[in-house]
This record gives sequence, C-alpha cells and structure tokens, in this order.
Amino acid sequence: MTTTRRRALLGATMGLAALALPFSAQAQNYPTRTITVVIPFAGGSASDVVTRIMLDKMSKSMGQTIVVENRPGAGGNTGTFQVSKAAPDGYTLVGTGIGPLGPNKALVRDLGYDPAKDFEPISLLTVFPNIIVSSAKLPVNSLKELIDHAKANPGALNFGSVGIGSSQHLAGELFQQITGTKLTHVPYRNIAQYGPDLIAGQVPLGFQWLPNVNAPLKSGGAKPLAVADKQRLAALPNVPTTAEAGLPAYVSSGWFALLAPRGTPKPIVDKLSAEVAQAMKDPEVREKTQVLGAYPNPTSPEELRKFIAAETAKWIAVIDKAGIKPQ
Repeated sequence: MTTTRRRALLGATMGLAALALPFSAQAQNYPTRTITVVIPFAGGSASDVVTRIMLDKMSKSMGQTIVVENRPGAGGNTGTFQVSKAAPDGYTLVGTGIGPLGPNKALVRDLGYDPAKDFEPISLLTVFPNIIVSSAKLPVNSLKELIDHAKANPGALNFGSVGIGSSQHLAGELFQQITGTKLTHVPYRNIAQYGPDLIAGQVPLGFQWLPNVNAPLKSGGAKPLAVADKQRLAALPNVPTTAEAGLPAYVSSGWFALLAPRGTPKPIVDKLSAEVAQAMKDPEVREKTQVLGAYPNPTSPEELRKFIAAETAKWIAVIDKAGIKPQ
C-alpha cells in the first residue's frame, strides 16, 4: 500500500469517527433540555393519565423536565402525525396507542404517516385489557351464559364503544368472530354517555377498559364477566380471565407505547427505553397504573417493533373480516 493511499484511508477513518462523535456525545449528555411528549388523546383520558404517571417518574430520574402536550384529533392520528415530522433529536416524542400505530391505517384512507417506517420504537408502556361487562339487567352471570344468550338472540344485544375502529369496537368484532354470535355496535362520541345506558340496559354489553365502566361496576348497575387477557387484573382480582372462563382464544387489549421520530440516534432511543423500564419498576408507578385497570409492560425497542407488527396484522384481519370500510 502506498503512503498516499494509507493517508487517504486514515483520513477517511478519522472523518467517519468525527461524524459519529457528535451523536455519541449527544447521547452521553442527553437530555440537556426539556423533553416534550405529545399524547394524541384528550387530557384526563385513561391513556393520558397512565402515561403521565410514568413520565413523571422518568423526569425525576433523568433530571430534566418532561412537558406533556395533548393534541387530540382523528382518533389519535393528528398528534401522532405531527410527531412523525418532528426533529429526530430525542426532544419530541409521542406516547400513542394501538389505533394510530396499527388498525387506523386500515380505517383511514390517508394517515399522512407510515406507523411502521416513520418512528423509532422506544418501549411499550401500559396494557389496558378489555373487560367483558354486562348490565345487571341482562340475565347472564358468566361468559358462557352471555354467549348462549347472544346466540339465542342474534343481533338483539347492543355493545358500546368510544367509536368505530376503537379497541372497544374491534374487541366486540373479534368476540363475534370467535364465538359465532351477532351483536349490534353502538358508537359514542362521549364515553361518559355510555355508563347510564349500560346501567339502564339500553346498551347492555361492553368490551371496555376499567376506567370507562368503573362507576357502573361500583354501583352494581353492571357486572364484569371476564378479563380478555392472559392474567387477572389487580383491580379486579376475583374476575376470571377469558381463558379461565372457557374462551382462551379471546385476548383483547388497548395499549400505549413511547416512540421517537425516525432517525433518532440509537443511543438516545436505548437510553429512553432503559429509563422507561426503570420507571416501571417503581412500586408507586405500578400501583397507580394497576388501580386504573392496566399494568406496566416495558419492552426493548425491537420487542416493541415486533409487537406492533403482530398487533397490526391481528386487528387488520378483524377489520377485513368485519367488512369495516376506511373513512
């Protein structure tokens, strides 16, 4: 090798090292200023509350302020889209959910972003298992009795959700497909209106997160039949899982995850993922999350990527089979 060539190779190597240095230094010192986390759902919603619990712990651990901005709209698509266009420097993140990251691309003709390509997954945050609930006025006391009643009265049972394509709606569609029953979907613009209808027996069925039906359950106006997850909920320890109730194939949950814009340096992503995992170990964080009918479930970035892909495939298949058309 000639002296000139050796010098050229050495220069190229040093150049690459110089390019890598800013990212390394940036990750090592990160964060040096306020982090903004966009939650694309309304303030005070279940997703907002559980995400803030975790972010508060992370803020204290990292020694930097984390500002939460609620940017609701279009089922979570609006805020998620905005973060997909943000600078990939670790200072603008999104705490979003199952809809904007998966099924919505089959429900909306143009999201404006690609959930699989426009983000760097950081970690899964919390899982909200759907609870199969019935009005106290409905003459059923178990999951088996509900299925038998639904089969004997096709189309007569109404179930409520927060809207077409929501995890509660898709949970109802999946239930019908697995059990061979026929139910009638009733979407609500404001889920607060569903509780009184559930108690009255007008919409006597639901596949809901606990915060949406906690009041009817506590008042005795509704009863939980099963939790659509592989584990019981700490908030409802006496309610069986769907597997325990005889329907193991039925698993349905809403979930929330933390992501960064595509191109965010891997060291920053990895650091944030580690911070999430550490925050989720805190007993207070776990207790506050479990009271809401959810549970912390941190993952590595790669585990989250695979999880989102599997969930997207599962729910798009449900959407296709149900014949739900994109809006």
